[in-house]
Amino acid sequence: MEGKNEQRAGLLYGIGAYGMWGLVPLFWPLLEPSGAIEILAHRMVWSLGVVAVALLLVRRWAWIGELVRDRRKLGLISVAAATISVNWGLYIWAVNNGHVVEASLGYFINPLVTIAMGVLLLGERLRPAQWAAVATGVAAVLVLAIGYGKPPWVSLVLAFSFATYGLVKKKVNMGGLESLAAETAVLFVPALGFLLWLAATGESTFTAGGAGHGFLLAATGIVTAVPLICFGAAAIRVPLSTLGLLQYLAPVFQFGLGVLYFHEAMPPERWAGFALVWLALSLLTWDALRTARRNRALAVELLATAAAAPAPASPDPNPAPAPAPASPDLTSTPSNPAQQKIT
Repeated sequence: MEGKNEQRAGLLYGIGAYGMWGLVPLFWPLLEPSGAIEILAHRMVWSLGVVAVALLLVRRWAWIGELVRDRRKLGLISVAAATISVNWGLYIWAVNNGHVVEASLGYFINPLVTIAMGVLLLGERLRPAQWAAVATGVAAVLVLAIGYGKPPWVSLVLAFSFATYGLVKKKVNMGGLESLAAETAVLFVPALGFLLWLAATGESTFTAGGAGHGFLLAATGIVTAVPLICFGAAAIRVPLSTLGLLQYLAPVFQFGLGVLYFHEAMPPERWAGFALVWLALSLLTWDALRTARRNRALAVELLATAAAAPAPASPDPNPAPAPAPASPDLTSTPSNPAQQKIT
């Protein structure tokens, strides 16, 4: 019963995390007239404050000394911070400039880009269904490029930057809260310096927009940290395959907001491109579920085989003494030399 309750809680945490990420396009327009770079800088600064409070509550500080002593990991954290800055900044700009649907496409194709990077950079081998999904995704991008008259750069940069971020995070191998703290610490000084420069030149909107606007800019830290904390709580409670399915909630919500709330155009060629992307994701999902089911069946079969195997006989604690070897008979020799032996 306790295990079921944990899984149910994990599922709710996962839905909460991806649901918040999917609905965040409703938040960024509230921060206008702040520009995307100013919003990004506030997000970096305030996120560090929120995760520092969270770490203080859970009392997890030992990782800081280990990270400072590991130059390789520090370098990877810096790369992760740079790539997530590109991703965050472009996403904010896209939402506030009428590209919500295109941004959602970036997160739809992100799993396909991640798989492609695994093949190209890590030498991973794909199953036939995964190859078909990647090929379908490439076809979708071509259809969208023809429809737009140019490649969907916003989608591609978002997908590749987040896939690179995920690859680096895999190599860093740190917890979500600790990793976000380290990344925002790397970004804190340049972000704060940019905000101070804006204030010195009179371009800052933090105080010029009133207390309410300042509060919303400060809330970017909460908007960043809370979904990540929920994701971390989900990751330790539900299988990875479940998280893989939940990740599609965010771009589905974003796409729905772009079409139904922001009323962005969806010409036929864009529908065709999205249909191909959804077909590719359906192939990936089907293959992942089939592989997980096969692996579970194999595990059950191995456990059953191990249980049915006879247990090895336990050694006798009081074995009978072995008989003493007979003395060799030195007085008679066998007529056949091949039969000579000591008995």
